[in-house]
Amino acid sequence: MKTAIKDHFLVSPFLVFFLVHGMQYGVGPLSFQRHLAKYVGHDAWIPILLSGLIIHLLIWMMYMMLNKDKGDLMTIHQRTFGKWLGNLLSLLIILYVLAESVTVLRSYIEIVQVWMFPLLKTWPFALVLLLSVHYVVSSGFRTVTGVCFLAVVIPAYLILTFFVPIQFADFRNLLPVFDHSLFDIAKSIKGAVLAFSGFEYVLFYYPFIKQPESSQKWAHLGNLFTTCLYLLIMIVTLGFFDQGYLQKVIWPTLMMWKIIKLPFVERFEIIGVTSWAVVMLPIICLMFWSASRGIKEMFKLKQRTVLAVLLFLCLIVSCFLIDRETIEQYNTFVGDIGFWILFGYIPFLFICYHIRFKMRKKI
Repeated sequence: MKTAIKDHFLVSPFLVFFLVHGMQYGVGPLSFQRHLAKYVGHDAWIPILLSGLIIHLLIWMMYMMLNKDKGDLMTIHQRTFGKWLGNLLSLLIILYVLAESVTVLRSYIEIVQVWMFPLLKTWPFALVLLLSVHYVVSSGFRTVTGVCFLAVVIPAYLILTFFVPIQFADFRNLLPVFDHSLFDIAKSIKGAVLAFSGFEYVLFYYPFIKQPESSQKWAHLGNLFTTCLYLLIMIVTLGFFDQGYLQKVIWPTLMMWKIIKLPFVERFEIIGVTSWAVVMLPIICLMFWSASRGIKEMFKLKQRTVLAVLLFLCLIVSCFLIDRETIEQYNTFVGDIGFWILFGYIPFLFICYHIRFKMRKKI
């Protein structure tokens, strides 16, 4: 499969850093603090470190399979479980990708509706975003990668805003350390899965990387950068907020941005929400590229036709998620599925693939 892709469709290995970090750095930084503090309170920085280490291990597992197979998730499934079962498993993963794309899209639209335009209807804004996604994805994987690169570089100035609340923070809120059980920490890791997910898409775009084996270090660096950034945001948040308030506020990051005052703007959080559109668009683009590419490979359909159908389905589902309670239930459901796929299915696939690989070698 790797040899079937022409060189002018491939991207440089170092761009995997931006693909991995850009996918992880989605809705998470705006709201992940509340989900972690719900279980472990002032120890919420611990599951971030543990999640980062676990994901480094999962990235290593994925590259161990990809480097041997020289293909993508679909070929790994077919060679491990056979054509029919392999395609069925690939289709289930693609359904999860589509469900996650709805989560990202609808969560961002909700933020815009709450913080900027309360009377904005869901379908017009979703339609505009999805038309932009169609334009980018139709232009090919190199364009999607370029947009992911810009999504990391352009909003990078927002990282500086997380240092502003430090002057008002009381870091004694982090004490005492290790004050919660391992069971509570494990539950909080499950709550962080949506914040750290996105690295797994390397299973789809691996064949589009030049010298893909050398891209593994960039994938690890991307995850390391995400972990350090989340750790900074979490520590600042714990120092800035009272525990009781933190577990009630929906978007802690936006609340911290409210204290930033500039001579030329009264409400900085509006700039933050607007800038976040640059972060969200590439994430949705890569999700739909992966889903449409996977269906194209399995059923030999035109990718643009598949893409149009998937975007329409996403638009319909997004419009049915109306209120905060429904959106929260949907996000929790998708997060639970994502947890078992990332922390359960990838290790299971890793074991099955290597058992099958050794059996083929003996034959």
